[in-house]
Amino acid sequence: MIDLRILRDDPEAVRASQRARGEDEGLVDQLLSADERRRGSVSRADALRAEQKQFGRQVGKAKGEERDALLAKGKELAAEVKAAEAEQAEAEQAVATLHRAIPNLVNTAVPAGGEQDYAVLKHVGEPRKFDFEPADHLDLMTKLGAVDMERGAKVSGSRFYFLTGVGAQLQLALLNLAVQQAVANGFQVMITPALVRPEIMGGTGFLGAHASEVYKLADDDLYLVGTSEVPLAGFHADEILDLSTGPRRYAGWSSCFRREAGSYGKDTRGIIRVHQFDKVEMFSYCKPAEADAEHERLLGWEEQMLAKIDVPYRVIDTAAGDLGTSASRKFDCEAWFPSQNAYRELTSTSNCTTFQARRLGVRYRDEDGKPQTAATLNGTLATTRWIVAIMENHQQPDGSVVVPEALRPGLGGIEVLEPK
Repeated sequence: MIDLRILRDDPEAVRASQRARGEDEGLVDQLLSADERRRGSVSRADALRAEQKQFGRQVGKAKGEERDALLAKGKELAAEVKAAEAEQAEAEQAVATLHRAIPNLVNTAVPAGGEQDYAVLKHVGEPRKFDFEPADHLDLMTKLGAVDMERGAKVSGSRFYFLTGVGAQLQLALLNLAVQQAVANGFQVMITPALVRPEIMGGTGFLGAHASEVYKLADDDLYLVGTSEVPLAGFHADEILDLSTGPRRYAGWSSCFRREAGSYGKDTRGIIRVHQFDKVEMFSYCKPAEADAEHERLLGWEEQMLAKIDVPYRVIDTAAGDLGTSASRKFDCEAWFPSQNAYRELTSTSNCTTFQARRLGVRYRDEDGKPQTAATLNGTLATTRWIVAIMENHQQPDGSVVVPEALRPGLGGIEVLEPK
């Protein structure tokens, strides 16, 4: 949730953020009105309770007919208190509903527009010039015995798959390399739950505009996570953290589940856009004043990992209309996919400022010892989709694939994957 103090002090900034996202700016005035009503109802209920308390003392001292009259008046006052408390509860619920409907404030440096209006911050490496027609990752992996899509569909349905043989080994090598890098940079590694409670999923902002992407187990009232960002955000829910020595960083390894609602016909070939994949995700809690610098650090660690798989990529600043509910700013690293002659996302890192932590009750103590809301950030360190970039960029004319040097130890020293 956004900070209501910003809404009260600078409502135009919130309206501007809503416009940048393409969201309803009318919600801002609705929330302002609801907030004013709530504060009025709280004051009225508090005043009546104080009056009731004072009145109780008078009744205790009165006798006879005076006491009877006071008791009768006390019943009227009790009814007024009850009505005021009901009005307060209704007003607080209205504020809560509207407050959760407004996404995070967009950083003013974020480019305006929608999905295609990103700003390219830099290119790293040059797309390879092939002297043969490059195959796509699915053809390569099938010939290598690295994936089985047909049996994945037989067992689980469309867009499920088996990583087989060197495909499974490659993913394990990749994710283990990500874990090693995370540990070297001070992250605590976590293997996280794949199921979370509604308040945790909602607290991270994934049950708003993106609810259709989430798998729900209705009988258990639990959700399957689409990223370990969700359980890691909930890990310190309702806690006060010690951030006096700097950010607290975690790296979560998890299987991720996404319904991919509405993506029919878009990247459905192979393992680019699937319902289940594995990922190592960085997650950081820090003081709000440190969040921008931490965001740059997360991007730097993502680029370190990309350098290890030796693929050309670009970094983009995602446009406001393409940001998730919780993100104030998001940088994506997009690798070159030769089969598509295009850059496609491999990593994203989001600065969620205090939005998630306010929902989840994650705080820290400032220099005066007062509890303040923390900031949260996340960033991809490696995921199953990276296999696509590795296969396509390192393929050879005979269908073999050169293994990036950093991944060879995880594959038992194998330098080249040979077709079966």
